[in-house]
Amino acid sequence: MPNAILDPTGRATADQEAAPSVHAPRPASLAGVRIGLLDNTKHNAMLFLQTVGELLVEKHGAAGVSIVETKQSFSIPVDETIVGRYRDSCDVVITGVGDCGSCSAAAVADGINFERAGLPAAVVLTDAFLTTGRMMAGVQGDPDYEWITTEHPMAALTEEQVRERAAGLLPQVVGMLLGETETAR
Repeated sequence: MPNAILDPTGRATADQEAAPSVHAPRPASLAGVRIGLLDNTKHNAMLFLQTVGELLVEKHGAAGVSIVETKQSFSIPVDETIVGRYRDSCDVVITGVGDCGSCSAAAVADGINFERAGLPAAVVLTDAFLTTGRMMAGVQGDPDYEWITTEHPMAALTEEQVRERAAGLLPQVVGMLLGETETAR
């Protein structure tokens, strides 16, 4: 949704409400799938994402992590140029970690943008920002968009705790990428 004006009340405009929810087709398995990771710059996000990527290769036969980028700003959703690079380089995307209000909103918008471009996306938010995520999903025209929720905070965890969190959330990430979950919220 380029150049969108967001209503500060959180209400969607008629155009936004009319936008269809689009969910990318899911692969049958993660075997041979190329993983894309999008780091939102928040502390521990890259470690979390890299650990998930490693586990997807090790435990689910993913081909590998084929693209990793760090956003210039955690609060601004990805643009078509970034989405295009991911579309050319990977089969699924994992992004986050939404550990603050604006980064959670942007992570949800990122997930929706990837889905609309045909890339299954797993977005991770902490539980303190569920309302923020839900509001952004509505503004993006996909009020039922699903993401993975983890305990807040992520930024304050030690390296070992981040790796444990990644391993614990791996089943949800796999379920989200394969479409095997009814709700991850």
